[in-house]
Amino acid sequence: METIGQDLREMIRTPLASSHVEALRAAGKVVTYPKGTIMAQPGEKANRFVYVEKGEIEVVNPFTGERHYSSTIGPTQFMGEISLLYGGTASLPLRTVVDTRVIEVPREIFLTLLSQIPEMSDIIITVFAARRRRQLDERRSGLYLIGEEADRNVRRIAEFASRNRLPYTSVPLHSPEAEASAKSCAIDARTPAVIFGSKVPITDATPDKIARLLGLNIDFSGDEHFDVLIVGGGPAGVAAAVYAGAEGLCALLVEDIALGGQAGTSSRIENYMGFPTGISGADLLWRGEVQAMKFGARFAMPRRVTALEVQEKGDFCAIFENGQRVRARAIVVASGVQYRRLPLERLADFEGSGVYYSATDMEARYCKDTEVVIIGGGNSAGQAAMFLSRYARCVRVLVRGASLAASMSSYLTSRLEADRGITVEYNCEVTALEGGEHLEGLTIRNAETGQSRKVVTRALFIMVGAAPNTEWLSGLVKLDDKGFVITGLGSPASPFATSYPGVFAVGDVRAGSVKRVASAVGEGSVVISKVWEHVNQKAT
Repeated sequence: METIGQDLREMIRTPLASSHVEALRAAGKVVTYPKGTIMAQPGEKANRFVYVEKGEIEVVNPFTGERHYSSTIGPTQFMGEISLLYGGTASLPLRTVVDTRVIEVPREIFLTLLSQIPEMSDIIITVFAARRRRQLDERRSGLYLIGEEADRNVRRIAEFASRNRLPYTSVPLHSPEAEASAKSCAIDARTPAVIFGSKVPITDATPDKIARLLGLNIDFSGDEHFDVLIVGGGPAGVAAAVYAGAEGLCALLVEDIALGGQAGTSSRIENYMGFPTGISGADLLWRGEVQAMKFGARFAMPRRVTALEVQEKGDFCAIFENGQRVRARAIVVASGVQYRRLPLERLADFEGSGVYYSATDMEARYCKDTEVVIIGGGNSAGQAAMFLSRYARCVRVLVRGASLAASMSSYLTSRLEADRGITVEYNCEVTALEGGEHLEGLTIRNAETGQSRKVVTRALFIMVGAAPNTEWLSGLVKLDDKGFVITGLGSPASPFATSYPGVFAVGDVRAGSVKRVASAVGEGSVVISKVWEHVNQKAT
């Protein structure tokens, strides 16, 4: 299956061409740092590109101060990671091993060079992506989680980091690693904790706090103006960001949880053109994010739009949950849908502690040696069943209807039927949940026979329904009776134009859309031509 980058250990190193180095030299400055200089600290702004001409730089363990990897950065190589593209922060400390001479280029100038010299851009971004993959594979980062398996709040941080492809290290409570790190921070080793880089634990850690430390959550002053605001980071939204950036529009994408939307919760997408061995939804959207950032699009998350207002000159003002505002000439509604929460008693008690709405590597860890129950009859439920069957003792898929023919792709249905570890039960529903602090069992009722039975399980996955995220539109555009945005009504003429000029809708949130990743990407790509037309009409 395709992943987010090449294996750094197997890559054939391609040095920058002499013309690339000269371009860097002309744009930056040459600096010599003495041995032992800290070149970057976790949480420190990634504000420059550093090319090594002479010397050596090592990655440092933030707790021990010792070398973190056996390999180092030497002449013709360069510092940096993906966070440099979006103005984030460093994730691990870097230190000179010997006196080291480098070329330093400020971030904004460096991004301009990337857009002007595609050959150099290809080399650098490939290396950045491979470095991110290595950190994810080896779970090495300045973000350190203790007790993920025991604490729901720590699991929320792990979920946020995992879904956004942010590297983190996770160690069990009471493990030797947890004891050592707790001691270095002077905290109780028996208490779950979140630590970032500087050996200082983060109290009341939330995804918002972590995003700020990593440079993902942007504070807006209120007078920032964009050509287009894209609300939602699913396939449609990210595709719109790629094309908006490529067309020279000043674009901002905001997402309230994690990039990917419902597609991001899929462990394996096999029917998207160009990936014959499949790709996870999170990896596919991560690639799109990097592509959009290369073209200059900006991302902010977790950031939720709560209301949309129209200003005097026809521009729009989006209001965020924290009261901050941004203005834009056009709006692309790509806020998608969310799985419906079933009317089950104690459902909220078990969400994140046995009840899940996505099936990724993170949730799979909680499914070992248990029977997994999945509610849903769509492709997401089918993909989840195939993926989780590799970890669980067995997988039971519950479908309310009498068939999968109308809701699931044929290739997935055939695989479910052929897999001995998967059972599909029709005309069934869950009526009750049981457990203490964690889900321990549930009751299944057959609607045809009326019979109920109890199943012992620690993992229930709910993947049913599609409730559109349109409350924030403040009644500005027409919706259908289910809350989906009606399109094809406005001006300029476009199948994605809403009833209000300058507001466009794409992807699952649009009434009548085909709920597939490929169609969402197509809609997000195509809509930008009309956004560009609208923005330029207003400008003239």
